[in-house]
Amino acid sequence: MPIYLDNAATSFPKPEQVYTAVLQTMQQVGASPGRGGYGTALQASRQLLAVREAVAGLVNCADSARVIFTHNATVALNLAVMGTLQPGDHVITTSMEHNSLLRPLFLLEKQGIVLTIVQADAEGLVDPARIRAALRPATRLLAVAHVSNVTGGIQDIAAIAAIAREAGALLLLDAAQSVGSQELDMQRIGVDLLAAPGHKGLLGPQGTGFLAVGPGVQLRPVMAGGTGSSSDQDHQPDGFPEGFEPGTHNLPGIAGLGAGIAFVQATGLERIRQHEQELAEYARICLQQLPGCHLYGPLQPDRRSGVVAFTVDGFDAATVAFLLDREYGIAVRAGLQCAPRAHRTIGSYPGGTVRISPGWFNTRDHIDLLCDALISITRKGIQ
Repeated sequence: MPIYLDNAATSFPKPEQVYTAVLQTMQQVGASPGRGGYGTALQASRQLLAVREAVAGLVNCADSARVIFTHNATVALNLAVMGTLQPGDHVITTSMEHNSLLRPLFLLEKQGIVLTIVQADAEGLVDPARIRAALRPATRLLAVAHVSNVTGGIQDIAAIAAIAREAGALLLLDAAQSVGSQELDMQRIGVDLLAAPGHKGLLGPQGTGFLAVGPGVQLRPVMAGGTGSSSDQDHQPDGFPEGFEPGTHNLPGIAGLGAGIAFVQATGLERIRQHEQELAEYARICLQQLPGCHLYGPLQPDRRSGVVAFTVDGFDAATVAFLLDREYGIAVRAGLQCAPRAHRTIGSYPGGTVRISPGWFNTRDHIDLLCDALISITRKGIQ
């Protein structure tokens, strides 16, 4: 089996109970939740509710009905911005964001919102004071990634949340790289909208994600269709959660997500965070010994997560990743990682970086093999 070091894209492998939950749901339940009064349909509805409540408990969302299941974090982010913003609203985001947030905002900018992109520093960190300075009377939303998918840098979300509260603006947190390894408490931090995938840190199947919506946040449906209720109405209902989940649910995937959450909670967020961070720091130490290797991201260890980005002099990132895969069976991510502005910010544009992102199932041996492979690649290149 290849050595998989791309958990920032999607986690692999999954816990065995995730595979089991998906298969059992397909084989033994089979029905669609909220679409019938017979036994397996009711069982499907109970299963959906149980996972919804598990998600709410994980992120401390005040009302589990306000947990909306989506196909991924991208859909959740689209729903968050398109369901809250109106022409004339001012939005503040940062130069470190993923295209899954920036592209919807650019689309809305064409439709009349006003967008400010606050520049991060060369380490990829945003000074909250710069966000405060960007506030306007019409500021409606602050939209920020908790952890960068490019550098692994951890933003000061508590300070940003305080600024949002003072300004009377909503805070949208992109938790794609933090859910499952960083503590997330919507009520304590002051997060109004939290978008996350189910298939990364929560170890669930691909095709799962959610948007958790805080109390009092007004959200408009952005898709319409069958909801299993209010079927006599011509227009899409706007109640939580049915109004925001039209069509058939990915119940096998959601069941797998529930199993992934159970695994994460049984293992412990802190244990997972420490394990991933220790492997990342070990990789950094090894990479620092590699001639011509340049590391990116925060200098302070407490502002770093389990993502490591680097380049090697004389090699483009894509070539390094290709050789690691072809010659050594090591899977990493290379390029811009769907965040070109982040790479401009840290100075790695246009070639991007090589990114490694160890997960719970990786070991130090995997990092040793990676570093040995990189030494071999660079020596061959020099020769």
